[in-house]
Amino acid sequence: MSLNQISVPLSKEEAYKLVDAISELDDMALSAVAYEGPDGEHWVFEATCDEKPDIEKFNAIAKEVLGDVLDFEVAPVPEKDWVAHSLEGLKPVEAGGFFVHGSHDDAPSADNVIPIKIDAGQAFGTGHHETTSGCLAALDQYLQDNKPEAILDLGTGTGILAIAAAKRTELNILATDIDPKAVEVTIENAEINDVLDQIIAETADGFDHPIFAEHGPFDLIMANILAGPLIELAPEVVKQAKPGATIILAGLLTRQAEDVIAAYTAQKTTLLAQSEKGDWSILTLKAE
Repeated sequence: MSLNQISVPLSKEEAYKLVDAISELDDMALSAVAYEGPDGEHWVFEATCDEKPDIEKFNAIAKEVLGDVLDFEVAPVPEKDWVAHSLEGLKPVEAGGFFVHGSHDDAPSADNVIPIKIDAGQAFGTGHHETTSGCLAALDQYLQDNKPEAILDLGTGTGILAIAAAKRTELNILATDIDPKAVEVTIENAEINDVLDQIIAETADGFDHPIFAEHGPFDLIMANILAGPLIELAPEVVKQAKPGATIILAGLLTRQAEDVIAAYTAQKTTLLAQSEKGDWSILTLKAE
């Protein structure tokens, strides 16, 4: 397989917007990341493709989400080096007492920081995106005041939130995703982070899957997906929650927050907190 990478310097906000848009399309790239450039002033959007990138298609998406075409650079990547190259520039992230790092960085030695090793290019959720780091902070806040008995990570991606919950509790965490690859990656990452025995990872396209009845209802539900699915799934998500349970929602732009909140308050939940990171909002709600 001949691999190519397409990249362009942007602002941090623009780079993440383009990553999100590309990541929603199955046929555009194997992976898409945003990272701080070597000059310390710009960020870089970078996507790895298994064939020569379609510049016109990338620019059509850039025009849609950023309002302009871009001067993309395309370069072939030696097959033996492409994973390391995709990780280059990704710095560790600290959020909610967690230290999220790739295999190219050492874990911290501090006792008050919990390391989580997650590599980029596997599935959505490396901790570098505002939605993931915001969820980690919300999870930390929740666990300071609550002792849950059952936790669900809905749309688990790389499994980062389930792994974080497992490292902070002694519970078995249910992690589900509609993408079988994401579930495979979650299992791999759970093993890397020494919590495989606590993670129940399952491919589930809908709440009629028996795994939810087997392990629910839940004291804490975390869903870091997109605004559209969050709104559509609101009735079913709330049905999975115990009375008084906490629901942490992310993956929504701040301009979409009002609609998401309305969908969940219509299901008899109360908004406890709304935090903003960049253009993104993280919502914490309580079920009646």
